[in-house]
Formats: sequence, structure tokens, C-alpha cells
Amino acid sequence: MRTSELGRTGLRISRVGFGAWATGGAGWLRGWSMQDDGDSIAAIERALELGVDWIDTAPVYGHGHSEAIIGRALRGLTDPPRLFTKCGVLEGREHGLEFRLERDSIRAELEQSLARLGVDAVDLYQIHRPAPEADIETAWSTLAELKAEGLVRHIGVSNFSVSQLERLMAIAPVETLQPPYSLLQRDAERDLLPFARSAGIGVLVYSPMGSGLLTGTMTRERFNALPASDWRKNDDRFSAARLESSFEIVARLRRVGERHAATPGEVAVAWTLQNPAVDAAIVGFRRASQVEAIVGAASLDLSRDDMAEIGQAGPDDSSGED
Repeated sequence: MRTSELGRTGLRISRVGFGAWATGGAGWLRGWSMQDDGDSIAAIERALELGVDWIDTAPVYGHGHSEAIIGRALRGLTDPPRLFTKCGVLEGREHGLEFRLERDSIRAELEQSLARLGVDAVDLYQIHRPAPEADIETAWSTLAELKAEGLVRHIGVSNFSVSQLERLMAIAPVETLQPPYSLLQRDAERDLLPFARSAGIGVLVYSPMGSGLLTGTMTRERFNALPASDWRKNDDRFSAARLESSFEIVARLRRVGERHAATPGEVAVAWTLQNPAVDAAIVGFRRASQVEAIVGAASLDLSRDDMAEIGQAGPDDSSGED
């Protein structure tokens, strides 16, 4: 599998990483539909066999369940993948979410993450969201302390703006950034990705397939059949108009994919990797068969004609989802 340097971290990683959001399962505010733990473990194992060498997760994904399943899947491996996790989003009342960035809270979160993952240190620790925004400097100072102590090897952020990045950079270098980016969500192209590239910040994009809309397998019938517990059922990005627009983009992805013997999902992910600021893409895998249908994106070269056909303006949505 093709790899790339992650900013200035010194890490070289596969261009496609395993996104473990759905591994957390249902039963929480931003959960997907029910997820079988055996399927999750099989997907992780298949991804590693095919060259994926890092996993991105967060303690809020299933309120610890995602990290626990990853820990189970990796137990006993002599050559485990790199582990990236986050802090700052906790379980609130009635399965809701609570945002906390105090020093003691972050340290407690990390301690719990390390125990669930079964490791002494994580390779990348990220602030999940800039909330509460007034606390981001305190949080960043804490992450810098954790790195100095060897509990985390690298530090980064997710869902931050340029102005917020600049505030953190006055304290300690920001090594990585994780923004949403896809043909359905291109606002990061305006200033965020150019800024990250100029500052040498490694970029891991998430939701490169629009949370399933660009896989080529989403239909109106499939969407209507999603259970009420799936967060997508109540999200504006899955309105009837957005679905129609995504189907038009998928048709272009399918045409390009036919020229490369690639799936629409692979083309959608490869499109994000064509941006020179993007080092790698986080792709959510729920079953081993999904891994096999997408990992080829890491090595898929799209021509100028391909990009021209694919990259017609899609709906521009600045909202984040992870």
C-alpha cells in the first residue's frame, strides 16, 4: 500500500487509515446502527493484512466501546498498527455529549484510553473539538505536557479553524489536523488546507465518502431503512435534496471508476488524496468486505481528465460530523 509522510511528525503512514467511529456501535447520540463486534475485529484484521498501518478512534465512540474493541483486536500482535485517539468529548446525560477540556479531565481520559487500548502510549493524541473554545489553550498546554512525559508521541487537533490553530501554535507546534473533507464538503479548500500545508501540519481527512453517500451503495431505500438510532436519520446532509445531489456525483465516480477497475468509494477517497495538503484519509470500515472495496484508493492515481470529470462543484457544507 502506498504511504506518505504525516506532516513533520517523522511518521510514514498508509494513505488510508482505519476509522473506528462505527466500531463504537449504537446506543449513543452520534452512534451508527448496531455493529457486531466480531465484524469489527474481522475488519481490523483484514485492514492490517492489506497494509493499513494506523487506526483512528476516540473515547466517545460508543463511550469507550470502540477503543475496547480495538484493544481486543490488537492483543498479542507483535507488529501492531499506530493508534490515534482523541480527548474532550465525553458521555453526557441520557446518552448525550459533554465537552470538557480541563487539564485533569484530559489526563483522566488518556489514562482510560490507554487501559482500553492496552498500550503504554498512543502515537497521536488529538483534541476532538474546540469546545469549550475558551479552554483550547489549556487543553493544548496539557497535550504538550503529555507528549513531554512520553504518554503520547505526537499531538494534533480535529475540527479546528485557522484562527484556532494560530492560537495553539503560539504555545506548541500543531503536528496534525483532522478536518472533514469530501466532494460533498469542500469548505476546507478555502483556507484550512492551504494553511496546514504552508505550516507543515499533517492532514488526516475524515468522512472522505460523505458518511456513506459516495460509496455507490447508498440508495433511497437503504437510507429509509436505516434504524432511528443511526445519527444519519436526523442529519440535514441526508435530506432528500442532498441524497439526489450525491447520486449525481456517484454517477461521475462510477464512470471514472470503470476506467480504473475501481469502486465509486475508492475514487471518492482517491479524489481527497489528490489534494497536495492531504497526507491520508480516514475511512470507516464495518466489515472485512468493505475494506477490500476501498483500500485500493491509497494507490489510485487519477488523471487530470478524471479530476475534471469528478470535481464539479458539489454541495458545500461547512458543518462537521465527527
